[in-house]
Amino acid sequence: MNVILIVSDTFRYDHVGANGNPWIKTPELDKFAQEAVCFDRLHSASFPTIPQRTDLMTGRYAFPYRSWGPLQAEDTVLAEVLSEAGFATQLIADTVHLLKNNFYKGFTGWYFSRGQEGDIPFTRFNYPFPDLVPADKSRIAGPAAMRMPYPNLNAWTNREWTWEEDRFPAVTARHVSKWLEENYKREDFFLWVDFFDPHEPWNPPEYLVDLYDPDYQGTPMLHPNYGHASAYTEAELKNLAAHYAAEATLVSKWIGHVLRKIEDLQLDKNTIVVFTTDHGMYLGEHDRTGKSNISEADERGPWPLYDEITHIPFMIRVPGIAGGRRSDALIQPPDIMPTLLELLEVPIPPSVQGQSFAEVVHSPQAAGGRRYAFSSMPLPDEDHDISGPTIRDDEWTLHLRAEQDGVSELYHVPSDPAQENNVIAERPEVASRLHSEFVSFLRQIDTDEAKVKIVENWL
Repeated sequence: MNVILIVSDTFRYDHVGANGNPWIKTPELDKFAQEAVCFDRLHSASFPTIPQRTDLMTGRYAFPYRSWGPLQAEDTVLAEVLSEAGFATQLIADTVHLLKNNFYKGFTGWYFSRGQEGDIPFTRFNYPFPDLVPADKSRIAGPAAMRMPYPNLNAWTNREWTWEEDRFPAVTARHVSKWLEENYKREDFFLWVDFFDPHEPWNPPEYLVDLYDPDYQGTPMLHPNYGHASAYTEAELKNLAAHYAAEATLVSKWIGHVLRKIEDLQLDKNTIVVFTTDHGMYLGEHDRTGKSNISEADERGPWPLYDEITHIPFMIRVPGIAGGRRSDALIQPPDIMPTLLELLEVPIPPSVQGQSFAEVVHSPQAAGGRRYAFSSMPLPDEDHDISGPTIRDDEWTLHLRAEQDGVSELYHVPSDPAQENNVIAERPEVASRLHSEFVSFLRQIDTDEAKVKIVENWL
């Protein structure tokens, strides 16, 4: 049996059409959902990009122990476990953060396409810096000599872009297609495909943006400001959301290219295929755009991890298991590694903290999943203070120290799915229970006691 794990960065759960959004156009992922088992309650654990992939590859929660950083020599990762079990392993990605943080650890082969976000593999100083987006409408990036809005830097770095096929999703998908042709006869392989899109800056072909916002006449909104959504006009905010939606459509299209190649090579008969992401982003909800507060104009401090950030898609197609079914089991990224290993009948290493939900894959109505889901940036220590973690169960969501003033927030999700009515004053006993469960969890996984004490005093 083979495994193809497809990760698409910053892909919101509610931006897959099959998940109930009639506005978004993701026909390729919608078709895949009809062939797969879809999990409707996957919530990110460690936030953001690199901590989440650490969860994914190690089967352990990263946020209690480490911050953004490379995989370590002592980490037991999925690629190593499968290599030792006789699998050929390959990583193909345009998420350059993986290259910089040793995520090719354990892979037989790895291939990266450079130039995403602020990555500058090849300078082009003979050419002027493009003036696409004003500084007050975007995030600023780049070395000191060339600080500019991210979309401008990205356009300068990738100056040769002309057509859709020049964009990263197309380039990465074609590399995957070539690899599959070169290796489809190999039994037992693990292929990890990591698309950085729809992570910003959003640079899909404008014809895709026109699907969502055809009448816009202003400056294209290619990147969130990572601050107050109120800094945008209503038309600008709509165009910002349209660019993100167009990126989701673009990624779906080129994931479809990969899925078609899998079928053409008849690999669908002996290959587990997974689609998921790391986290979402705000597109105006809670007066925010982006994922976190890095705006000097935003006085609110670190942002809470509302559902727009943590609720992410997960679809898994397994040969011999009927698709088109859904599960409401509560799962998290550390659970994915042990689940895949159980489905492959490969022993799960003792270092893994995640819980396999393979039984639920076989039967979505089976009892399984977690009672609680925990999402967080890296935990604070005596020198570093951050926004508090988020704790969820079947009914409630608690955001510890949700704002700069340290006030926590509690939401009853069935009656308030947008998380707009903080009821912590009315239901302090619920908040206390969720907080206690989180503290107990941290101690069970041997979190440094100094960190636990800090969290213990947050309610």
